[in-house]
Amino acid sequence: HVQLVESGGDSVEAGGSLRLSCVVSGYFSKRCMAWFRQAPGKERQGFAAIVTGAHNKYYAGSAKGRFTISKDVDKKILYLQLNNLQPDDSAMYGCAARGGRCLDPLRFNVHVYGYWGQGTQVTVS
Repeated sequence: HVQLVESGGDSVEAGGSLRLSCVVSGYFSKRCMAWFRQAPGKERQGFAAIVTGAHNKYYAGSAKGRFTISKDVDKKILYLQLNNLQPDDSAMYGCAARGGRCLDPLRFNVHVYGYWGQGTQVTVS
């Protein structure tokens, strides 16, 4: 059984930075883990993924160049560094986990992730 707990969300001004954490309890190795976000009235979208047992990282959309996904295998923590935040980045951010190696085309498909955290709110003004 895997549990995910996110933290680090906050209210920041445009141009600011945040680092989100996702603490994993349970099996951490050999998983695809991803960050998703959902703004009010919009669909949940994945934008950063990492393979816990390898060095592969993947990004989509506006996350490229501004957001960085990383992991601490020993501590079983997934991180998301958010830089140059803009008001459009305001959303509930959450981490998710599944087996496999984050292969396309299911990499950011919400339906294939079996484990989700409760989310952490990021608000940019």
